[in-house]
Amino acid sequence: MRLKSVVFSIVLIGIGTAIGLIVCEIGLRIAGVSYPSFFTADDYRGVALRPGAEGWWLQEGEAYIRINSAGLRDRERTKVKPANTVRVAVLGDSYAAAFQVSMEDTFWSVMERELGQCAPFADRKVEVINFGVSGYGTVQELMTLRHYVWDYDPDVVVLAFTTGNDVRNNLRALEADPLKPYLVYEDGKPILDSSFRETPEFRARKTIIAQVFYGLLNYSRTLQVLNQLRNTINNRQSLGQQREIASQAAGSELGIEESVYFEPRNVLWEDAWHVTEAALLQMQTEVKEKGVKFLIVTLSNSIQVHPDPQVRQAFMKRLGIQELLYPDHRIEALAKREGISILTLAPVLQAYAEQHKVFLHGFANAIMGGGHWNAQGHKIAGQLIAQKLCTEFSLRALSIETPSCAGKV
Repeated sequence: MRLKSVVFSIVLIGIGTAIGLIVCEIGLRIAGVSYPSFFTADDYRGVALRPGAEGWWLQEGEAYIRINSAGLRDRERTKVKPANTVRVAVLGDSYAAAFQVSMEDTFWSVMERELGQCAPFADRKVEVINFGVSGYGTVQELMTLRHYVWDYDPDVVVLAFTTGNDVRNNLRALEADPLKPYLVYEDGKPILDSSFRETPEFRARKTIIAQVFYGLLNYSRTLQVLNQLRNTINNRQSLGQQREIASQAAGSELGIEESVYFEPRNVLWEDAWHVTEAALLQMQTEVKEKGVKFLIVTLSNSIQVHPDPQVRQAFMKRLGIQELLYPDHRIEALAKREGISILTLAPVLQAYAEQHKVFLHGFANAIMGGGHWNAQGHKIAGQLIAQKLCTEFSLRALSIETPSCAGKV
């Protein structure tokens, strides 16, 4: 009798737990609560956005994120370019993914609206397609270009380059991430190293067990809430670290490499710059071979555009430097040598922030003046990039078909 009583109790507990989970799941779905995993394994880039994922992003800023059926944080796009359409492909990292703001507020959405009013594009539909993924370095963006962008037949490729961490991202010894591709030099030539595919960690992500786990996580709202709770705890710890770093030294920021503001001081940083420049040149070559226009846009780090010049001066004094634009100037020099169009945003954004006394980086639930662009930062950046494209890339330069010609002009 005692055994039967124990078994009966266990069954009742199991039934009660199941009913509770079902009620919880239904309630969360009715309330529209969703915190999915936005990422998945990718054979070319190590990681990519998961097609169809959608849910809230609250770690920095606040936005409801939708990933389209092709794995882009963008609207649904057809691979076949519609007639009478100019297409701009945007490559980048977390600044382009822009999970911190709504899709309508992202710089690439601003670009699309602004270019629609640009005189050279006045009688064309403009589509700005976003291929940005958080955490990407230039090599991963090169792989995105090579294996995904060309399917959409773009007329312009814009690379959004984050000087604060993109250089580090491109060297294995500095990045210390075994699950992504790199360029490495062999016999004096840069070659692609995709050995991450053979690592146990990457293979584990591709197993049926892993797919089932992430499938459950992305289906069950209850599991998502529990996972979000864990992420929130971790994010608070990270935010605490960021605030501690910021309080110890004005302008310092977790994830931003201060070494990027200097000429390389050791072999590792020399190598990081060399592979970064090699990746940019490979990108330029491939774009040129397609007959497509290429624009590099160097973005801003928060200290570069801090509205208080005294804060910037204190940061430079601590580092023993005279300016904050070494990485921007270095990429400008490369672009000039190679005939690549370039737009350097930091000086213009700095002037705007100082004049209007506004932070273009940061959010109330994170650190104001640090981190990624807020909606205002995206707006100004999008307008500046659109202006650059509008004035520099005419219809004739873009080789867009016109109604009056059967071929390209």
